[in-house]
Amino acid sequence: MFSSNYYTLVAGFREYALDADTKGFDITEILTEVEEALSAKDWRAVELLYTYYDCENLVARRNGSTAHNALGRLTAEQVVAELENPQLLPAPLAKVVRAYADPECEDAEGVNLDAPFAVTLFAAYYAMCATSHSSFLREWSESDRTLRNVTAALVARDRAVGLDSVTVGGGEIVEQLHRSSAADFGLRGELSYIDSLIAAMDEQNMVEKERKIDLIRWSVASELSTFDYFSLDAVLAYLVRVNLVARWTLLDAKTGRAMLDKLMAELDGKQYIEK
Repeated sequence: MFSSNYYTLVAGFREYALDADTKGFDITEILTEVEEALSAKDWRAVELLYTYYDCENLVARRNGSTAHNALGRLTAEQVVAELENPQLLPAPLAKVVRAYADPECEDAEGVNLDAPFAVTLFAAYYAMCATSHSSFLREWSESDRTLRNVTAALVARDRAVGLDSVTVGGGEIVEQLHRSSAADFGLRGELSYIDSLIAAMDEQNMVEKERKIDLIRWSVASELSTFDYFSLDAVLAYLVRVNLVARWTLLDAKTGRAMLDKLMAELDGKQYIEK
């Protein structure tokens, strides 16, 4: 199967920059340009990537929080409406929402209502990503699920909380988290970043802790897209990193600027063009 080549789009990514006196950049503008360039099928993969933030917002709202991540595709008002009567969410996510809203409804059949809403919702989300036509999205979502599971397991172990309430999905690594008492859960041979993650979790400064974890995400996204130059996968890998930049330009302008500079340096594709 041949994939679309988005040479012009990807080549233009390196033109995005932050002025020295600005705190952020317009990610909406970036996404608009991406949508205009991608095929309808490939744009659906981008939408699925950003559906993660919709899940975040659904969980937050259901837990009584008004916090809203603007990276989600749904507005704050739409999130409220979807929790009451899902119309815009992908079918697997809508099924989970309806099941938790009414455990006696037909949609509740086959939904694990014993787990927290967040665990079941994100399990459904990652299952959707696993069927994407984008190899990057499949690999990234699995890597992201693993990183978040290990992070949650480290916190749960410190707080003596059961892992069933914090880990999402199954698989060998989740099983390892449940059965191992080792400091690294016996994952040193499986995850190259496990030592860095453990060190990050020991960080007392919460902002610095989040920065170190996001740098791991950045590294994972870069590694997964090493040989993707102008394809959909290259676009998705770029957007994963752009999302991190967007987050830090809001939280910390200096860190955001540094991450953007790092992204721009990585996007210098001259060596590939000249080959």
